[in-house]
Amino acid sequence: MTATPRPERLSPEEAATEHPEITYIGCARCGTLIAGLDGRYACSGCGWVNEWTEGHRPLPEARRRRPADTT
Repeated sequence: MTATPRPERLSPEEAATEHPEITYIGCARCGTLIAGLDGRYACSGCGWVNEWTEGHRPLPEARRRRPADTT
């Protein structure tokens, strides 16, 4: 049994500098053509969504907000 190769993953720093890509796929449940962002999909027809880990690159990490200027 051979493992299928996984797409190369970028580091969070590399992924944050690239622009997101709009991708298209047929819904796994109803077959409707749906668009997603970097391989993450949600079908408005039947409600199917793919697992967030199936995306083409890691999600950006949260950044801390600067405290509000109180002066």
